[in-house]
Amino acid sequence: MAKKKSAKKQKLSWRARQTQRLRRWGLRTAIWAVSLFIFAVLIFTVINPPTTYTMLSEKRRLGAIDQDWVPMEAIAPVMARAVVAAEDANFCDHWGFDVKAIRAAIEAGGARGASTISQQTVKNVYLWQGRSWLRKALEASITPVVELAWSKRRILEIYLNIAEFDEGVFGVEAAAQHYFGVPPDRLSARQAARLASVLPAPKQRSASRPTTSQVRRIAAIMDGAATIDRDGRARCFQ
Repeated sequence: MAKKKSAKKQKLSWRARQTQRLRRWGLRTAIWAVSLFIFAVLIFTVINPPTTYTMLSEKRRLGAIDQDWVPMEAIAPVMARAVVAAEDANFCDHWGFDVKAIRAAIEAGGARGASTISQQTVKNVYLWQGRSWLRKALEASITPVVELAWSKRRILEIYLNIAEFDEGVFGVEAAAQHYFGVPPDRLSARQAARLASVLPAPKQRSASRPTTSQVRRIAAIMDGAATIDRDGRARCFQ
C-alpha cells in the first residue's frame, strides 16, 4: 500500500514538474515573441523596410519590380497631401483608427472602406494582402503600437515608398518616373492627384489612363489636398 502511494506521489510530482516546465517554456516563448514584435516595430523608426510580402510576391510573379526609396524631403508636399486627402483625410487627428469612417462604413453596409493610412502601412510592411479575420486581427493589434513608436510623418513616408501604383511599380519614386518621367519632388498638384487616385486598387486603375469616374476622383483629391493644407489637417507630416 505504501509503495502504491509512493508511486502515485512520484507520478504526480513528475506531472507537476512537466507542467511547470511547459509554463516556463510558454512564458519564455511569449517574452521572446513580444520582444521580437517590439524590435520589428522600433527598427523601422530608423531603418527603411527592405521589402514587403507583396513586393516579394510580385517579384516572383513578374520576375522583377520597380522600387527606389526616397526620403520625405525628396517628395513634393502636394503628393503627401494628395495621398492623405484620397485615403485618410483625418490622418493627423486619429490614433490609427478613424472611428467616424468606421461608423460610416458600417452604415453603408460595408460598401466603403475604412482603413487608415496607418492600417494600410502596417498591412503592407508586416502582413499580407487579402481579406481574413486573422490578418485584420493582427493589423488591429499592430497599428496602435506603430502609432506610438513612429511619427505620423514616418508612417506616411513609409507608406509612400511601399504602396503599389501599377503592376510591379512600388513607391512614389518609381511611380512618378513610370507615369510622368519626373522625380517625386517635381510632381504637380494634378500629377500627384492622379497618382493618389489609383490607390488602393492600382491593378484596376491607371494614372495615365483615368476612367471617367477616376477623373472626378482626381478633381476631388485636388480639392481635398488644398483643403487639408488650409485647415491644418496636414500639420503632422508637413
